[in-house]
Amino acid sequence: MATDDTTPQPITYRDAGVDTAEGARAVDAIRESVRSTYRREVIGDIGGFGGLFSIAAAKDMDDPVLVSGTDGVGTKLQLAQTLDKHDTVGIDLVAMCANDILVSGAEPLFFLDYVAVGKLDSARMASIVAGIAEGCRQAGCSLVGGEMAEHPGVMADDEYDLSGFCVGVVDRAEMPDSSAVAPGDVILGLASSGLHSNGFSLVRRVLVDGNEDALSLQRVDLGGQTLGEALLTPTRIYVNAILRVLRAGVRVKAMSHITGGGISENLDRALPKTVDAAVVRASWRVPRTIELAVDAAGLSVEEALKTFNMGIGFALILDPAEAPKAAALLREVGETVYEIGEIVEGSGRVVYR
Repeated sequence: MATDDTTPQPITYRDAGVDTAEGARAVDAIRESVRSTYRREVIGDIGGFGGLFSIAAAKDMDDPVLVSGTDGVGTKLQLAQTLDKHDTVGIDLVAMCANDILVSGAEPLFFLDYVAVGKLDSARMASIVAGIAEGCRQAGCSLVGGEMAEHPGVMADDEYDLSGFCVGVVDRAEMPDSSAVAPGDVILGLASSGLHSNGFSLVRRVLVDGNEDALSLQRVDLGGQTLGEALLTPTRIYVNAILRVLRAGVRVKAMSHITGGGISENLDRALPKTVDAAVVRASWRVPRTIELAVDAAGLSVEEALKTFNMGIGFALILDPAEAPKAAALLREVGETVYEIGEIVEGSGRVVYR
């Protein structure tokens, strides 16, 4: 019988750009990384329709409060893709979420990720998820689920984006109470590891675009690192250090994660409307990578302080009698701690001295 050459041929899902077989290979490739994050409360294994996590430990709390946070990595991902280095941005993803819920005094319990790609590559996916797993281990939380989504025709083949979601728990009576912040209180700042994950749209424009070849050159002013390595330094995760302070019985009145908006637009979120945070600009060291970005962009000091973290990634507000103990505990676990200012009467703003 003659064949009609005009008969439409079937088009498979793979023909449309989605390779489910590569997806299965990617799941196998990330399995051990995911399992390495499991706390004893995890129920089941990777591959279920939902992540299961026992909250039996919360029964020892008088009034357990679940605290959740979601975030992404932003355009720092573009730099990772330019350098073809994908094993650190997952740490940034966890850090941005875990540090946020830490402000409420919450211990991170579990984490979920969403990875959107133009074309799925199991080896690259394994590298990305290995970074997420490392972030979870640093934060002490379990990676209990996630999604890998191919977006052919929407994203370029080598393009990807990340988002994450973290849940923690804290006893309501143990939560910091910013209404207690009063004049005379001390502000402690914890050193950042660099730019963290904010301001990269500006950083790429002034340091990267048109300068890609220089990203791989070692630099004396960066301690022998290349500019690319320095810019991709992961966001510092403060969970273990801060929980150590809280569990030691130190009363922390308020905390702030210094992210987009810098010190100026994050520390003020920890203040009641009756006081200001008087910050001494010369009380800490600004990382060289941030200095490079500020100089290349020609930013004023005022603009820089509301664009980058300027070297302070997390801040605590305490009674002056509690500050020395808190600082000692933080330094014992490797944090660089600065006394960056004090609380004064005001209207809920950050002011600089």
